[in-house]
Amino acid sequence: MLPHERSLVARMEGRPFALLCVNCDEDRETVQPVSFPEHINRRNWWNGGGAITKVYGVRGLPATFVLDVNGVIRDRNPRGAELDEAVDSLVREAERKKA
Repeated sequence: MLPHERSLVARMEGRPFALLCVNCDEDRETVQPVSFPEHINRRNWWNGGGAITKVYGVRGLPATFVLDVNGVIRDRNPRGAELDEAVDSLVREAERKKA
């Protein structure tokens, strides 16, 4: 999914969009060597003891949540074109509200 994430962030540049990622590796030391060589262009957190995955009920990885401007989860686990459609729709909605 990494190339798709990169292209999505680039395509949404300058628009009301943010891609936030949570790394669920048990060992924090494994996060940096994987993230930086891949040229990650989004914010990335380490989940440590799993608090974030517990709060959001994540049962498998990767897990994707699409939130609107109010922080309401509007879609869970879309992939590919379905993810693009969900993001495009919410970005247009946010832009209309802002105008």
